[in-house]
Amino acid sequence: MSSFSGEKARPSPIFVGALSDFYSRVYAVCRHIPEGKVTSYGAIAKFLGAAKSSRMVGYAMNKSLTEEGVPAHRVLNRLGILSGKHYFESSTMMQELLENEGLEVEDDKVQNFSKHFWDPAEHLDPNKY
Repeated sequence: MSSFSGEKARPSPIFVGALSDFYSRVYAVCRHIPEGKVTSYGAIAKFLGAAKSSRMVGYAMNKSLTEEGVPAHRVLNRLGILSGKHYFESSTMMQELLENEGLEVEDDKVQNFSKHFWDPAEHLDPNKY
């Protein structure tokens, strides 16, 4: 006899406190990204010990526009594409902010991405986050 009841499995609930704590940690890391540098959702997730949570970092970035001092425009996908551009006031604002910092953006992609890439694991102490 199978113990399968035919009901869909329900995902574990995410507690608001845990989610806001993760977002706060993401924002703390982002505040260290230097002007003229960019990082990726995945690099932040990995640094925070949640390597498979790059999408959650993206969700945090989407909510960060109301957070003071969080340079959300400096967080891109792993290919250097401005995947979060639609969450800014205009669809060109993210590109404009990056270009104002000296980066070249073509077809929604930062040129020479690896040259401008900032890895939090190389610059920050993980024990502080």
